[in-house]
Formats: sequence, C-alpha cells, structure tokens
Amino acid sequence: MAQDGESNNPMKATIIGTPSVPRLRRSLTLWDLILYGIIVIQPTAPMPAYGVFSNAGQGHVVTSILIAMVAMIFTAMSYGRMARVYPSAGSAYTYVGRALHPALGYLTGWSMTMDYMLNPLICTIWSAKAMADLLSKTRYQIPYPGLLWPLVFATLFTVLNLRGVNTSARINKILCVVMGAVIVAYFWYAIRYIFHLPQYPDAYFLRPFYNPETFTIDRVFHGTSVAVLTYIGFDGISTLSEEVENPRRNIFLATVLVCVVTGFLAAAEVYSAKLLSNQYFFPASEVENAFSHVAAIAGGVLLTKVISLTLLIATVGSGMGSQLGAARLLYGMGRSNAIPKTFFGAIHPGTRIPANNVVFVGVIALTGAFLISYDNGAQLLNFGALIAFMGVNLASLTHYYIRGAERTLWQLIPPLLGFLICLFIWMHLSKLAMVVGSFWMIAGIAYGAWKTRGFQSDRVSFEPPPEEA
Repeated sequence: MAQDGESNNPMKATIIGTPSVPRLRRSLTLWDLILYGIIVIQPTAPMPAYGVFSNAGQGHVVTSILIAMVAMIFTAMSYGRMARVYPSAGSAYTYVGRALHPALGYLTGWSMTMDYMLNPLICTIWSAKAMADLLSKTRYQIPYPGLLWPLVFATLFTVLNLRGVNTSARINKILCVVMGAVIVAYFWYAIRYIFHLPQYPDAYFLRPFYNPETFTIDRVFHGTSVAVLTYIGFDGISTLSEEVENPRRNIFLATVLVCVVTGFLAAAEVYSAKLLSNQYFFPASEVENAFSHVAAIAGGVLLTKVISLTLLIATVGSGMGSQLGAARLLYGMGRSNAIPKTFFGAIHPGTRIPANNVVFVGVIALTGAFLISYDNGAQLLNFGALIAFMGVNLASLTHYYIRGAERTLWQLIPPLLGFLICLFIWMHLSKLAMVVGSFWMIAGIAYGAWKTRGFQSDRVSFEPPPEEA
C-alpha cells in the first residue's frame, strides 16, 4: 500500500520523480566473463611476442611465464576481493582510491589509462601489418596498405563495440572456438614431431625451464617483465562489474580462473616451441614471426600460415576486448569527475554503453598506429599495468588485513606476495618503458594537482551510481 502523499500511478511517479538516468545493464554470466578475459588476453597470447620473450629472457620463456603467472594469480585474488567490496566500473582506480587515498586512486587510474590505450593501439598495428603480409603478392593486395589497413581495423573494433556488450560476448565465443581448434592442431603436430625424434639430447625436456649456459636471475626477471604481457587484460574483467550477474562471486572466480588457464596454456605453447627448436635469440627480422617459423618445423608451411591467420583473428578479438575495457575505465574516471564528466561519464541511452569513450579510444588507436612501432608499444604496456597491480594488492591488504576485523594469513600473504613480486618485475622493465612511463606519470600528477589545487580539495567522488532495479 502506498503511504500518505505517495502515488501508485507510475506515470505520475515518473513526472514528479527524478528523471531516469541510463545505466549499465546486468547481462553477463560467469562464462561470458571467462570468455571475455581469455579473448582479451588471447589463448595464443605468447605466440606473437614469443621472439621478444625469448630474446629478453635468453631462452627462459617458460620460466618467465610461470613466474609471471604466480604474480598475476595473487593479483587476481586481490582484484576479486576488492570487486566484492566495490562493484564499480572504475576497476583499480576505484579500489585504490577508496581503500588507500583518492589521490592514489587517481594516479592508479592515470597509469592504467596508458596501459589500456596502448593495448588496442598495438592490436591495430599488428593486425594491419599481418593483413598486409597475408595479402602481399596476391590479387587481393590493396594499394597503400600501411595507410588503409590501420583505418580498417580501428574502425572495425569501434563499430563492433558500439553494438553493445552482448554482441561482443557472442563474437568472443566464436573466436574462442576457432583459436581453440588451431591450438589443438598445433599441439598435435608438435607432439607427433617430438615423439618421432630418433634421440633426445641431454636434459632435452628440462632445457626449456633452465639453460645453464644463459641462466641468471636478472635475465629471467627481465624476461618476466616482458612476459607479463601474456596476462595483460585480465584486470579488464573487473571493469564489467556493473554488467555482471552476481558480481561479488563471479568477478573473483573469473579473474583467478582466467589467469590460471592462461598461464598453463601459455606455458604449454612455449614449452613445445622450445622442444621444437632450442634457438633462444631471434634477429630483428624474425622476432615478430618467431613462433610461426618454429611451428613450421613440425607442421610445415601449411601450419605456419594457419597459425599466422589465427594470430590475426586473436588480435582482432583482443583489440575489441581491450577497447571495451579502456572505454569502461574512462567511464569510471569520468563518472567520478577525474576527467571531464559530460563526455567520459556519459552512457548511450540505447545500447547502455559509454559510446563516447569507445569512439575516443578508436581515434587514439588509429592515430597512434601511424606514430609508434609495435615493439615500442609493447614495451610500454607493462609500466602502467604493474603500477596498478601493485596498487590493488596494497588496497586488498589494507582493507582486509590492516583495517579488517578478522586478520588471517589468507588475507595477508597473497596480496603481500603479489605486491612484492610485481614490484620486483617492475624494477626489471626496459629503460624505454621506465623513461616514457615516468613522463606519463609526471604529466598525470601535474594535471591532478591542477584539478584538485594541489590534491587539497575533494573533487573526485568514488561513489558508484545506484543500481538499476
């Protein structure tokens, strides 16, 4: 029954009440989240950068990927725990801002913006070059491929994401099936080749983990600082918190499971590649196609072309997913007025997605594709990501252990180890990443100080909007 002064007339309630504001729609399941995370990371994640990983770690690709997996699992647990407390689209930005300090949250969001912007950018670069190479010297080759293919892929990512999150989820399922079939075919060829070898050298099956001729701690962790790229994107799962059924449970499970599945699958892929060829250094002309060249040892030219095409498909999926995550990160920051709210904090009333941000990221990806190389973009990615990972681990440690009513080792050890391992990996990043990343952070500090008058005024709100009934 309506109380005195209230009305049961819905039309009247709409007229006299506050106008309805478009909000994100909860429609994603746990399976959708897992597929989204796997596609953003890519089931073939270590393949495109296999040569880069091998050169950085002097052949210890498997070891580097497994070390990175440990750090990412601990960090994923922290993400899942913080998502239970703050189910907001702001991701690491929100967690650090609320658990530690708004200024630190702002800087975390600023560092993540660099990472999220670079991911769709390098996907655009790689996809454009891969397509140009596949069609080179064929009747389907187009004029000015260096100009037209970046435009095609940046537009493709943007248009598909503008159709809404459910469209992206359906495409993710198709991409996952295609990539899974090719990965199975690769393993079949590799296993058949390996077990038909007439004899095995000493320590043949252990050499991918440890090569005494090139092993040093610094080399392995330098390789690990690059191998973290294998997992970049798993944190994007938390940016979908407001579009997920039962986010307090599903965000935690999906984030951890995606890291575990990705880690073991990636380790198996590069382990088999090291068994096919013990080459650990690849010249500049072979770095980007190193994995395809190694796969040719087991499956010939046909397998090489199939893998190249699959990597293109995987990169398209990753570009779409990372652009979606970037748009939602900007939405979280815009909604909190850390960046202009009227543009970045807006939701399209029809599709219920931050359409302005999707288009904005697409423009950045297209512009950057003409300004930087794939290698440089890949080196810069991990700088901001690792800062955010450290911040989320500290946020989880602070909320659950330092300020929590019940203090247990389960609340202390995972976030503490996650922070320390990420810090050690961050310290082994390349000089280019450290220099450019530092300039980016200085610019962010200057902008934040100007906006908040030296971080004195409280102008950034981390309150999520009320949920839609």
